[in-house]
Amino acid sequence: MTDHDLAPLITAAIAASHNAYAPYSNYPVGAALKGADGKIHTGCNVENASYPATICAERSALVKAVSDGQQTFDTIVIASRNGGAPCGICRQMLYEFAPHLRVIVVDFEEKCHIDAPLNTLLTNGFGPSSLHSE
Repeated sequence: MTDHDLAPLITAAIAASHNAYAPYSNYPVGAALKGADGKIHTGCNVENASYPATICAERSALVKAVSDGQQTFDTIVIASRNGGAPCGICRQMLYEFAPHLRVIVVDFEEKCHIDAPLNTLLTNGFGPSSLHSE
């Protein structure tokens, strides 16, 4: 995927951050997850006064994609004001579907902070194949 191909994903992730509901952290995050079919699924963080009920942008995009029938992904772009990395829960959720997913983390000025395969961000990840007995 070229930098030119990433432009729509970066734009979509930053735009999705504008929909974030982040009254507690004041840390809006947007995500744009590209399916194998090329369709882009976006998500934003949605906080809750009961903090554990909060959902991150990455999981928001993933759940929307899966509920729309997509289960194969190749790239995700995550945008926040300072290029914060995805949390462990998001890494685990994404790993379920795409251990080799390209993860790109940018800030709102489009500066890239991370560009790496998911399986390097979640080393020794636990996925569906981990449940199969030999």
